[in-house]
Amino acid sequence: MELAHPLDGLDALSWSSHSHAYGSAEDLPDLLRTLAGEDPDAAREALSELYGSVLHQGTVYGASVVAVPFLAGLAAAGHRAADVLPLLGGMAASEDEHGVEPGAVRTAVARQLPLLLPLLEATETGVRRAAAWTVSCTLARDALSALRARWEEEPEAAVRAEILSGIARIDPAGGAALAATALDRSRPAEVRLAAVFAHLDAGAPWSGALHTATLSLLPADPLRSVFDIDRTEPLAAIVEALLERNHPVEREAAFALVDSALRDGRAEVRAEGVWAADRACMLSRSAPRRLVPALRAAGVDEASVLALSSLLARLGPTAAPAADILLPLAGRAPDQNDDPADRALAALVLVAPGRATPLLTAGLGRRPRALDAATGLRRPHDPFPYDHRLLTAVRTRLSRPQELSGNEPWQLTNLLTGWGSAAAPALPELCALLPHNPDLAAPALAAVARDCAPADRSRTLAALRAAADTSALPAAKALNDLTGDASALLRLLGPELREGGLRQRQAAAAAGELGPRAVALVPALRAALGGPDPDTTFALDTDIALAEALWRTTGDADEAVAILDSVLRRAARNPWSQWSVARAARAAALLGAAGRQLAPHLEAALADPRSAPAAVLALLTVAEPSSLDRSVLAAAALGAAETDADPKGAWDALDALGTAALTDDQLARLAVLAHGDARTVRSGVEDRIIHQDEALRRRVQALLATAPTSARPRHRVSRGGL
Repeated sequence: MELAHPLDGLDALSWSSHSHAYGSAEDLPDLLRTLAGEDPDAAREALSELYGSVLHQGTVYGASVVAVPFLAGLAAAGHRAADVLPLLGGMAASEDEHGVEPGAVRTAVARQLPLLLPLLEATETGVRRAAAWTVSCTLARDALSALRARWEEEPEAAVRAEILSGIARIDPAGGAALAATALDRSRPAEVRLAAVFAHLDAGAPWSGALHTATLSLLPADPLRSVFDIDRTEPLAAIVEALLERNHPVEREAAFALVDSALRDGRAEVRAEGVWAADRACMLSRSAPRRLVPALRAAGVDEASVLALSSLLARLGPTAAPAADILLPLAGRAPDQNDDPADRALAALVLVAPGRATPLLTAGLGRRPRALDAATGLRRPHDPFPYDHRLLTAVRTRLSRPQELSGNEPWQLTNLLTGWGSAAAPALPELCALLPHNPDLAAPALAAVARDCAPADRSRTLAALRAAADTSALPAAKALNDLTGDASALLRLLGPELREGGLRQRQAAAAAGELGPRAVALVPALRAALGGPDPDTTFALDTDIALAEALWRTTGDADEAVAILDSVLRRAARNPWSQWSVARAARAAALLGAAGRQLAPHLEAALADPRSAPAAVLALLTVAEPSSLDRSVLAAAALGAAETDADPKGAWDALDALGTAALTDDQLARLAVLAHGDARTVRSGVEDRIIHQDEALRRRVQALLATAPTSARPRHRVSRGGL
């Protein structure tokens, strides 16, 4: 293919009729011209904008197809080929396609192979390496032939490694056969690492030779491909690939690699072992107990302990055998701010709270990470254990508000809230804080004063009334919680409902909690419906909250049904509305049979695993029972659990269905989720994933136990859970 001018025909296209991540593609011609220009800084900026437009976070679009020939032309003409080729490769590799036919972008790149394949012989090593990766992402047979031919000639180790990886990408079996000749220690390390991955990609059995080869390559980080974003941590990627096979032998092979790395005498290898251990524990239920001894052995100095602290914190009490490596650093004298000691103490708080409490007490005010671990999102289970000395320290901190900074006021009040009435001695400090920070003090007072002495309760109520008189909505809520007197709350909710935004939605929720007592707010609730931009998820969620509030306040199901019907129709026009659909389904479930006309919307919501669990629960309450195929509902809920779309919602739905609704095949799938080694929960707040998975695992085990003994599938129990 001859190429005279890379951008010929650029202005002949109707770019505005194509779309990318930010809408119209009419800006692409100027970006392409800038990329081809002489100003290197402007070209780099243009390339960055192109990544954001036509390969936005890995997603490709209709405009991506149109841009491909021009990008390929620029690369072939030598215009920043080493930079442009990875963009083309990423576009070809993407399977996240928006507004474009499946495979269209990959096909578009493959059509440019006559331009791209000669770059395998370019003078610059970086161009050859990028070309090998890019052409392999097309999965085209022509690319495979060219890569095989180049394998015999390429002198540079990093490029040979990319060529081997490319061959394995297109032809896994052929790649594994070629890789078998490349594991010998006489081969360059980059090539041997590519050979290990080629064996894994082909599904070849793990062997002692592969184990030995992998360990000989550590530290492997300097050897990694610069293009494969899924393998930026090579040892962790190998461990993940072995664990994904979900076989006991290869699971133990993965653990053996991690164990060896963690016990290695080189700090760089131990660091890679920590990354791999982290990946293993996030994927495998048996990993924590298997690897904690090696994690403890890896804590040979302060730097090692700090590197381990985040993972140990996520493992929580399962990592208690390794708590002693945290103690020397966590226990350093708290006479000054000391971030390394704070990080170690934060881990100890989650691993061994009893041993951490005296250190947290002594360091309060100078150990913000540790306090956050005791009170914030990192703490995934019960409130931090009560300790009277820690309570005294908290009171001292609250009595010096001028010394509080950052999140400390929230952390301290949250700690007291978790302790409830045991924290009653701190009521004076909370009352003093109330005028200055009602958002934090009022909820804490509601929790702590619920069962306190009459005199303390009287003083607390007086402080809350005074704050409510100054329009402090949290104080009015606390008064209602403690006394049932909603007068102040009703007075303040009206203006909030007229406010718009998040405050309006929160006010609607508060009004709904009052039920019929909030009937005076009904006109304000109705007036808030149908705000600006009604198809946005924010507007949808606001109307759902208003529908629920109106239902709880008036008992008028017809009005709530009409609002939810409107929400679900509008949601169908918004591709990002799946969680709004789930919220609408949860609101519909409150209506019972009165919400029956919403059943078609709910049945449609079963198709998306994010909304399916809520739709199942709603259909069980609103639909005609005889119209429901409960095995279909069970399949939708199981799919949501297996894909990690909404595991908690899935278990709620399966609990409601009961095991009698499940087929034998579904019971077998349930047993895998209950007793299998692979975690069900794999996404969310990183510090809570492991604990959420274990909590949900216990729920599904309890559900499975309700099945008749004769119907329970046999499944060997993994003994590695927390």
